[in-house]
Amino acid sequence: MILADREFLPYLQYFRGVFMCNFPATDDSSLSIDYLPPAVFERPGADVLRGLTRSPKSLPPAYFYDARGSELFERICELPEYYPTRTETAILDRYAPEIARRTGPTELVELGSGSSTKTRLLLNAYRESGFLQRYHPIDISASALENSVRQLGKEYAGLEIHGLVGTYELALQWLAEHPVESRTIVFLGSSIGNFDPDERDRFFESIVATLRPGDYFLLGIDLQKPIPILEAAYNDRQGVTAEFNLNVLSHLNARFGGDFDRDLFEHHAFYNREEHRIEMHLRARKSHRVGLSDLDLEVDFLAGETILTEISCKFDLEQESSYLLDRGLQPLQTWTDEKRWFGSILCQAV
Repeated sequence: MILADREFLPYLQYFRGVFMCNFPATDDSSLSIDYLPPAVFERPGADVLRGLTRSPKSLPPAYFYDARGSELFERICELPEYYPTRTETAILDRYAPEIARRTGPTELVELGSGSSTKTRLLLNAYRESGFLQRYHPIDISASALENSVRQLGKEYAGLEIHGLVGTYELALQWLAEHPVESRTIVFLGSSIGNFDPDERDRFFESIVATLRPGDYFLLGIDLQKPIPILEAAYNDRQGVTAEFNLNVLSHLNARFGGDFDRDLFEHHAFYNREEHRIEMHLRARKSHRVGLSDLDLEVDFLAGETILTEISCKFDLEQESSYLLDRGLQPLQTWTDEKRWFGSILCQAV
């Protein structure tokens, strides 16, 4: 749905001045942020309307990431049960210099950068080799990206850092319109597992359209492993993941005038054996009705009914390498940990 001019304001407020390009994060001229508006404006909350009025109900994972959600996710990454972060970090710590050597001088782009914690291992390796030309962190959360750019500016003085606030689709469109001599896109943390098969196909079409032949793509994937290990990672004993999941309701309340009662929902995460994925749901404890006044929406929940908030697919390393090759990304090297719990794949666009 295309909005009339008078309806732009809530969307623009959400993106905090989307048309103010090259917004300075600090007085340092090497640091900048662009806020990327979509070409077609959808009414704010239209995705919530779609998700909560279909059966089964669902919500886009983007609603995890208000300021509180971003903070909670950083805490999740430090939990003992949540192996992906520390396992991928160990891989990057060991092999980042080799990755830098394989790509040579390049512009580094990170999709879903967050606080760029793991990326610092790559930044350090590229800086030490003298191969880093520019860094583009990309994130949907404006506050998280702004804080990250400021901090990185202190740690990597003189490095040109240009952040992009927006969806992956918008960021990849922007990058395609701004070609450079050499570019390496990194997608860490197995975030690719959050896409269903159709979304994954469209994502890689966008990646290939953005890269020129000879450019590079580094992908992190969470590998298949014993189910108890997988389920424990999304049901931590401290309850941080549960709080992260329930925070979606707080976010919706704040954004759209909602009256979700978090006490009437519970976190529910399990491994779907048929789909080879973790599913994260919010399950209604009893039958009740919820309203979102700004969306003119009322939703009825039955006891036990769920909202799907996230999927996290688990992969086979060899199958994923073959999948990438079929889409025009030639795997050059794969790295895993000793337990083969996580994999990193460096590809080159052909």
